Order: sequence, then C-alpha cells, then structure tokens
Amino acid sequence: MSDFAGFPPRTHRHLIGWLAAFATVTIWAVWAVATRHAVTHDLPPAAIGLLRFGVPALLLLPISARIGLLPKGLGVVKGLGLLGSGAPFFLIVALGMRYAPAAEIGPLLPGTMPLFVALIGWLVFGERPGRTRVAGFVLILVGVLCIAGHGVLLAGNGTWRGHILLLAGAGLWGIYTHAYRRSGLSALQAASLIGLWSFLILLPFGAPALVQALGDGRAGPVVAQAVVQGFASGVAGIVLYGVAVDRLGASRAAAVSPLSIVLAALLAVPILGEIPDRSALSGIILVTFGVVLASGVFGPARSG
Repeated sequence: MSDFAGFPPRTHRHLIGWLAAFATVTIWAVWAVATRHAVTHDLPPAAIGLLRFGVPALLLLPISARIGLLPKGLGVVKGLGLLGSGAPFFLIVALGMRYAPAAEIGPLLPGTMPLFVALIGWLVFGERPGRTRVAGFVLILVGVLCIAGHGVLLAGNGTWRGHILLLAGAGLWGIYTHAYRRSGLSALQAASLIGLWSFLILLPFGAPALVQALGDGRAGPVVAQAVVQGFASGVAGIVLYGVAVDRLGASRAAAVSPLSIVLAALLAVPILGEIPDRSALSGIILVTFGVVLASGVFGPARSG
C-alpha cells in the first residue's frame, strides 16, 4: 500500500528522515559561519547568546512552565550537566570563534563531540565502543592534531586559543549527552529547560549590548542572528534532528553530521573570505571520515 506521495510507507519514512538530516546539518553549518561573522563584526558573545536562547525560551515556555525550573528527579549533577550545554557552552564556543577560522570550527567542535562522548562513557560509565568506532576516534584525534598543531607551531596568530576553547565546548557537549541520556527528559523538555536558564543567566550581560546595537542602527544583524540563532538553531535544528533520529535511527542520522564540517568550510569562503590551508584541509578530511566511522553506521556499537 502506497501513501499519497507514491512511495511505499517505509521509503517515504526514510525519505523524510534523510531530508530532515540534511536540513539539520545545513543549519549547523550556517550557524557556525553566522556566529563566526557576528562575533568578529557585529555583536559580543553574550548578546548573541541571548538571542540564541531567548527565542526557544519564549517558544517553549509552555513546556518549561509545565516541568518547572527544577524538574523533579533531575538532581544537581545531571542538572548542571544539562545546563553546561547552554550559556557556558555558547560563551566558550563563541569566544573561541573569534580566534579560529570557520573551516576549523567544524572539525574541532561537532567533529570532536563523538570523541568526548565516547571518552566520558568509557572512563565514567564503562562503555566500550567497537573497533570500527575506535578507528574513527583515532582519525578524529589525528585530524585535530593536524589543525591544532598548525595553530600552535606555525600560525602564530593566536588561533590556538580558539582551538582550546572549541575543544572545551565539545567536552561540555559530551557531558551534556550523558546527562541528557540519564535525565528522563524529552528533547523539547531539555531544550526548554536549558533555553530558559541560559536566557536568565545571559540577560544582564547581553541585553545592554543588544540595546546599544539597536541604537547604533544594527537592527539588521540583530534580526538575522535572532532567526539563525534562536529559531533555526535553537528550535528547528532540535526538532529536525529528532525527526531524523526517529525515521533513520541514531547511527544513520549521526553519519550525516560530517557534512556540516564540509559545508561550514565551503560557506566560509564566499561569506567570510576564509580559505583553509593545507593543514586545515587535511584535518577536515580526517575528522570527516573519523566521524562517519565513529557514528557506528558500519557496525553495531557495543556498550558496557
């Protein structure tokens, strides 16, 4: 039996999943380039963060009002692990983007997230990944060393500061991943909680900068960042990734994520005028293949 689109139900389900996955990685790539442009041209990190979390906090307010600022059974440790992916994550990453070119943001941030998730899972929870995933983690690590080593030894322009901050942000996301898995919250519940807390934290720091930007006639960049940061990244990206995982499975959905690394590097050329050097290109290629292997799409992931 076929549905209205002429596809069998299973094919139609997968088609929607792949479209959602590709839309998600496109949002991630645009977010990286847009944030890099904003922190180097228009707005300070706290102001951008306020837009990033203010929009989802408002749109998801009915959910956060239902679960409360301190959901029952969440606990302090898991709560801090969740909130670390909000305002702290954004401020650290946005500051890192001031120093690191957009082409290097992809491999150092989303590219190393699987590595930190696996490392925390192994050291803290005794989870053991399979050999294929370990090979992927090795490729990610080698790719990071290509990029970071060039920044420290050859670049001489302070990009190594951005590398360290981006890796710290990836570490916070790794902590968030394990905290979320054990929180008992849905994706939208977690997004509403993180968004509201982060908005409240950033409000006294980001609001004056936004008011000044509007007074200086920079309403265009503020509106653009509100759309990219708040709606696209803060709401649409979360929902679309959830659809991709639901329709394709976690491994297939994660296997598409390396495209965000490549897309961010390509978008940075015409938008920011940043052309990656050979070392960065080598790192991008290695991390991209590493993330594909680390996603577990070529074999079952074993956990302890």
